[in-house]
Amino acid sequence: MSAKAISEQTGKEFLYKYICTSAAVHNRFCYARVTTETDWDRLTQEHPWLLTERLVVKPDQLIKRRGKLGLVGINLDLQGVKEWLKGHFMRDTTVGKAKGVLKNFLIEPFVPHTQDEEFYVCIYATREGDHVLFHHEGGVEVGDVDAKAQRLMVAVDDKLSEDQVREQLLTHIPDDKKEVLSSFIMGLFNLYEDLYFTYLEINPLVVTQEGVYVLDMAAKIDATAEYICKAKWGDVEFPPPFGREAYPEEAYIADLDAKSGASLKLTLLNPCGRIWTMVAGGGASVVYSDTICDRGGVDELANYGEYSGAPSEQQTYDYAKTILSLMTREKHPQGKVLIIGGSIANFTNVAATFKGIVRAIKDYQGPLKEHEVIIFVRRGGPNYQEGLRVMGEVGKTTGIPIHVFGTETHMTAIVGMALGHRPIPNQPPMDAHTANFLLNSSNSAMTPATTRTASFSEPRTPNNATPAKKSKAGLPAAKATTLFRKHTKAIVWGMQTRAVQGMMDFDYVCSRDEPSVAAMVYPFTGDHKQKFYWGHKEILLPVYKNMADAMKKHPESDVMISFASLRSAYDSTIEAMQYPQIHTIAIIAEGIPEAQTRKLIKMADEKGVTIIGPATVGGIKPGCFKIGNTGGMLDNILASKLYRPGSVAYVSRSGGMSNELNNIISRTTDGVYEGVAIGGDRYPGSTFMDHVIRYEDTPGIKMIVVLGEIGGTEEYKICQGIKEGSITKPVVCWCIGTCATMFASEVQFGHAGACANQASETAVAKNQALRDAGAYVPKSFDELGDVIRTVYDELVTNGTIIPAQEVPPPTVPMDYSWARELGLIRKPASFMTSICDERGQELIYAGMPITEVFKEEMGLGGVLGLLWFQRRLPRYACQFIEMCLMVTADHGPAVSGAHNTIVCARAGKDLISSLTSGLLTIGDRFGGALDAAAKQFSKAFDSGMLPMEFVNKMKKDGKLIMGIGHRVKSINNPDMRVQILKDFVKQHFPSTQLLDYALDVEKITTSKKPNLILNVDGFIGVAFVDLLRTCGGFTRDEADEFVEIGALNGIFVLGRSMGFIGHYLDQKRLKQGLYRHPWDDISYVLPEHMSM
Repeated sequence: MSAKAISEQTGKEFLYKYICTSAAVHNRFCYARVTTETDWDRLTQEHPWLLTERLVVKPDQLIKRRGKLGLVGINLDLQGVKEWLKGHFMRDTTVGKAKGVLKNFLIEPFVPHTQDEEFYVCIYATREGDHVLFHHEGGVEVGDVDAKAQRLMVAVDDKLSEDQVREQLLTHIPDDKKEVLSSFIMGLFNLYEDLYFTYLEINPLVVTQEGVYVLDMAAKIDATAEYICKAKWGDVEFPPPFGREAYPEEAYIADLDAKSGASLKLTLLNPCGRIWTMVAGGGASVVYSDTICDRGGVDELANYGEYSGAPSEQQTYDYAKTILSLMTREKHPQGKVLIIGGSIANFTNVAATFKGIVRAIKDYQGPLKEHEVIIFVRRGGPNYQEGLRVMGEVGKTTGIPIHVFGTETHMTAIVGMALGHRPIPNQPPMDAHTANFLLNSSNSAMTPATTRTASFSEPRTPNNATPAKKSKAGLPAAKATTLFRKHTKAIVWGMQTRAVQGMMDFDYVCSRDEPSVAAMVYPFTGDHKQKFYWGHKEILLPVYKNMADAMKKHPESDVMISFASLRSAYDSTIEAMQYPQIHTIAIIAEGIPEAQTRKLIKMADEKGVTIIGPATVGGIKPGCFKIGNTGGMLDNILASKLYRPGSVAYVSRSGGMSNELNNIISRTTDGVYEGVAIGGDRYPGSTFMDHVIRYEDTPGIKMIVVLGEIGGTEEYKICQGIKEGSITKPVVCWCIGTCATMFASEVQFGHAGACANQASETAVAKNQALRDAGAYVPKSFDELGDVIRTVYDELVTNGTIIPAQEVPPPTVPMDYSWARELGLIRKPASFMTSICDERGQELIYAGMPITEVFKEEMGLGGVLGLLWFQRRLPRYACQFIEMCLMVTADHGPAVSGAHNTIVCARAGKDLISSLTSGLLTIGDRFGGALDAAAKQFSKAFDSGMLPMEFVNKMKKDGKLIMGIGHRVKSINNPDMRVQILKDFVKQHFPSTQLLDYALDVEKITTSKKPNLILNVDGFIGVAFVDLLRTCGGFTRDEADEFVEIGALNGIFVLGRSMGFIGHYLDQKRLKQGLYRHPWDDISYVLPEHMSM
């Protein structure tokens, strides 16, 4: 949501910090907070004025009219405050229908004043601008300020002046106070704008001879503006409405939501309730809550929440396990029901999200059975059949009763089943599988028109799309009645290849001559071409870095579809509106600050541009054009007959519910002519009435469906249009959110605009007004389809609608990736891996989550054991590996690998090139003796050869014994690295048979020459064989295989890489220049005939 209430303390803190006014604002930051954790001695130390001032105490928990409710203690000393709190603190209190506990209080200095020094001021936002209300008689008895107050509206992008304040607001104010009040109101309005407030009320505002005092304050801020205001806001706490506790699980889901591109919401209404919901979609979640309440379940409804925006399997698992954990804490005598519902998804992979839910159900199967939970599932959308299948399977394997339904079942029918008002069908009918659009359902195979070509990269002449009508000078430009035609071309902002491919598949199945996407704009790459499919063929679509280039090269494009993020959507939309060719813009992003959206709306109105969104999936005109992911995948396009026009047009706020309307309308009428989801924000770019009037003026549309929503007053304009006769076509309308009036405390639903600020904005009031005006209004959403069918049948009967004969659409091949997702094809993988899996939320090493790796303090040796050997090695083995890495890390700059690294570094090469140069020298003569030593000694030992026999045989064969010999070290000058490792191995290894054998060989070789010692390479090689053979983690064959495939050389490569990198950094730090080997260190030996 966007507009969120803040505590009085937070609101005053913002005001005291940032207001800029010449008026003297007193008692700045003079407030003390009292909670269950308050230490009074410490509180008085931090706020010494508590001991000297007369005081006011009141709860700070979003409670309105505290004075009238007797919840304010006035003119008390500190002891009086404590006495007053004894009667209120942690006491159950009823405010309206809400019951809650008073546990957060604010103490402030008491301000002596008279009644005529109390004023009322309020600023709040509407679509057109910001309203400033002022009344010269503030205080507890202020009454109906809407009727009594002076007011002025500051239009979007306009500025407030002191003259306006004095002339329109301060008409009843004595002259000696006008200057102070006008300055304060100006400062307050600027603060309101700068900190993105949406509501700011002060009552009373006290003005005395000394200055201004802010006594009581209520405020809301636009939470979506956090990325703009974070520096000034800091970490804002949004308290729950009075009567509803703040639960840690809600905070956990809010944190998941903040970290995710998806939407995850949870509000606990009654943790002891028996009816729990897990609903996909902001609009659908409201519809399910409505239906539960309509069916008499309001007192048992435990939660409100939604997940949407294509959450991952892991995110859905985290969301589901939270709900299952909550619902299995307390038993209910009647058992419990869980409704896993949703509309037909546009782009969310239903199977992926359901697999997350299935994981959670498996984890909680014991508690679910113990609490006698019955689960009802209804869902549609991409890959929903697989999702329903896995959901049904988990019911069978766990023994939990799970009833599963798809798009053939009305969306809310499962609520009646769950509450016992409707029978549960034994075998629900199943719709066609997602894969069915691979095959043409008719006998006559249609072929694409011959005009379809392989490439549409070149710009073409403008089509016959009707631009916005020209208006008279000085007036805003008139907007187009027809937004989309058969030849409409769009420019897509953002690299949304899946959405663009979906549009092209829709175009193809609608038998368009050319794709509807002319080009894409993506500022983060250079100009290039992107490959897409047009039916069976591959085509190239231009992608531009700059919008100007796209507009110039594609003048026929009149639609912009913006997938820009919430941070960049405003700027990119402003830019798009600079080009007169654009008359429709769809803004998909959710979370754009309301102040920015209102500026976009104003500019669009001035330029005659229609904006669909923000926070929308878009819209669809069957047979012509679709925006992005609207309508879902091709199976839903075909099932809902969206490839050809029908006679019914609809407008909705919700994207998911618009797809549900596609389904309902296709099952009850001849189909959809056009449908638009205007978006869930408080101020959508275009309104219900904008589109209803378009539909009224479109001859092909015979009836209109409107799915309204709690919040706002736009639906009343439809009432007015019906009454005045400007809307003559039948209108079927239903406003969702009827449950809101049944809840004891305010609930913010999934959409930002779904919140009633007054009685007229409730869904119940709007439904009644529409009914009274003459619209067709069902009794509930359950009956919406029946009412649509009735109205349609009447229009067919009277000849207004003549159903056309169905024409089968052309087939479209399925993408390989999606066919594989559906399990329709199989292909051997190009790679196999068994050591690491990064696909889930947590990285896994050889089956061990990374959090466990750190929790167990496995260290580098333990990680190497997991990734190299797929084993959790004993602690001593991990330590030995780490010691090997330490002793092999470096051996000075003279060895060949370090030398090469240094030469490369001094030649100006980068780190990777220099390191690679050094590593390439590793082999049998340098560093690579680990493997060779291990193999030679193992073979000799395993064959039963005595050490002397081994030495003699190697001499006879003319071969060096790998791992024996050192240029510098000798029996008299031992290598301390070997000594350190030997001491550790002898102390910790269960057996050292091969090492002992190698040491016996060393005795023989050093007797001949003192430097023929067992060197560090040889020692590590033979000790590692002992480790692999005796640690208990490997069979003999496995141990030998690791030696054979070169695992031991990896120890030297890994260890020495540290040293090589050190040499590279050292040379760079020392600023060493290009190395040239000196002549006097080179023997030039040329053939004699060449030197003569």
